[in-house]
Amino acid sequence: MTDTAPLAAQGAGIGRSGRVALWARGFSHALLPVVTVVAALLAIWYLACIPMNASNSVLQAARADVAVSPESASDRRGMSGLALAVRNPGVAVAGAFDQDRARLPAPHQVAAELWAGTVGEPVTSNRSLIWHGWVTLSATLLGFVFGTVLGIALAVGIVHSRVMDMSVMPWAIVSQTVPIIAIAPMIIVVLYSVGIQGIVPKAIISAYLSFFPVVVGMVKGLRSPNGMDLDLMATYGATKVQTFWKLRLPSSMPYLFASLKIGIAASLIGAIVGELPTGASAGLGARLLAGSYYGQTEQIWAALFAAAILAALCVGLLGVIERALLGRMGMKT
Repeated sequence: MTDTAPLAAQGAGIGRSGRVALWARGFSHALLPVVTVVAALLAIWYLACIPMNASNSVLQAARADVAVSPESASDRRGMSGLALAVRNPGVAVAGAFDQDRARLPAPHQVAAELWAGTVGEPVTSNRSLIWHGWVTLSATLLGFVFGTVLGIALAVGIVHSRVMDMSVMPWAIVSQTVPIIAIAPMIIVVLYSVGIQGIVPKAIISAYLSFFPVVVGMVKGLRSPNGMDLDLMATYGATKVQTFWKLRLPSSMPYLFASLKIGIAASLIGAIVGELPTGASAGLGARLLAGSYYGQTEQIWAALFAAAILAALCVGLLGVIERALLGRMGMKT
């Protein structure tokens, strides 16, 4: 026993190191495609900055008495950015990535603005992207809850009532054909006329965008049990309520979470759109408006990336909840 114990311990150590090596290899294989795509997107972005910012680059070079082609400003005014970049490659490349108000800011400029708006500002400052993100997130979550409750209620009614299936579902589909940018001002004006303002109108717009994915996914999920399962519940003498809680609802959970991930992203879009017609002073939509008013393209892009990061965090949190809940239910995710 004394002689074999070190060998067993050594074997266990080799096993752990092997598992670590396999995990590291799998992680690198999963990370490599992501890094490749990100690198390709960054390269395309940097290349796109050259023709997009060529007009301003050539103008600044001409003002600094650098020879440009064509020399006449009127001739340059009618040329595209790509044509100017081809005729003035050195000038276009040299001035493409550090312009103050570029048509297309370079990735490092957007990253610097994003860093300054998050780490470089106090959270309570109205220049902080974290503060603006929280304002948008609060309306997003409220609208998401409204839309989810409404979507689940409609789905239950559609599954258990043929009348609702024939009447409500077509209207739910038609409602999504109306552009949200057109209906958002109408919702805000109507609610403002009855004294409802603040976060509620934005939440209603978010709910308008998020309820439809929940309806569709939940209807599909509640109808996912096959005929044999339903017949078995009928054989046991289960009521419709018991069949719903014991069979239909558990079977719908994977479909529901897939719909919730779409719905939370749609809710965020709705909250941002809801901030645009009101001229709000807070929220990511307000940052987008302010950036467009004053020509601060870096601010616009930083707000867009902040919205994307916020949506990714929300979807990731739903994914964690999904794995935990479905794992407890014995379902694989």
